[in-house]
Amino acid sequence: MKERSEKLYQRVANAITTAIEQGQYTPGSRLPGERELAEDFSVSRPTVREAMIALEIRGLVEARHGSGVYVIAPPAEALIRAELDVGAFELIEARILFEGEAAAVAAAVIDDDALAKLDAILAEMASFEPSSPEALEADRRFHLLIAEATGNTVITTVIEMLWELRERAPLSARMFAEARSEGVHPRVEEHQLIVEALRARDSTQARKTMRDHLRRVVDDLLAATEVEVLSRARSEIESQRGRVARRLHA
Repeated sequence: MKERSEKLYQRVANAITTAIEQGQYTPGSRLPGERELAEDFSVSRPTVREAMIALEIRGLVEARHGSGVYVIAPPAEALIRAELDVGAFELIEARILFEGEAAAVAAAVIDDDALAKLDAILAEMASFEPSSPEALEADRRFHLLIAEATGNTVITTVIEMLWELRERAPLSARMFAEARSEGVHPRVEEHQLIVEALRARDSTQARKTMRDHLRRVVDDLLAATEVEVLSRARSEIESQRGRVARRLHA
């Protein structure tokens, strides 16, 4: 079986790992900025962002508030883990493709019962705290119901798999967790626009509203995973650990 090609963020992360191994970046040194790395590797900023988070998960670097990303350890063996295979940006790119088309198909065949269920889910989403597990689960059910409305079990299975990857793949899960900690949550009004397009049986508008919604998720993730945000979250965790340690030794 042919091996899967190396993903862009993996290529960046692995190249930086090699540079650390070869002494180009030593522990304590600062990595080039995000824009510079994007230009050097001819990739997008989201790809660099995923690479930096992958390197953090590997324990090679850390983000420092207002300063940048610094090398904290030399590479150990077996750093490249298969479960880091899917990042949030790559995942959303696939969702834009599949869920956009699923919405277009659903608009042509959706029945009143499915529309009523979508309305009920929207009401639930509006009643929950935006970042609560219940709201997140309602968001998932909303998107899967649209997939089911296509009447195509293959489409439903693919979209369900993409949602499972969102929480199962460590890199993706890490990025969405960071976003949630920064107040990123499902927007009921964006979902309402999708339902309106489905109710109008307008496939073109259904595709557009779904893609617009998912592109907004990309924008939210970019804002929430800025180096400063990651650093602040880490500082808060360390502060909490310190308080716990002091109480335990009091």
